[in-house]
Amino acid sequence: MELALKIGVAIILVMMIWRLYPAAREQMRNGPKGTGKEWQSVALILLAVAAFVVFLIFSVRG
Repeated sequence: MELALKIGVAIILVMMIWRLYPAAREQMRNGPKGTGKEWQSVALILLAVAAFVVFLIFSVRG
């Protein structure tokens, strides 16, 4: 039963990727392009989230 579940999930994931690929490709070609300032803001936010996660990990450890 466990193997059948893994196979079923794998089939569903492949079908989702196959179905969503054309829309993702279209968005990559014709979607809005970010400016350098926008990418810098995104990087800063991701860095802040990563630092917060590291802080939480260290606060739980000791």
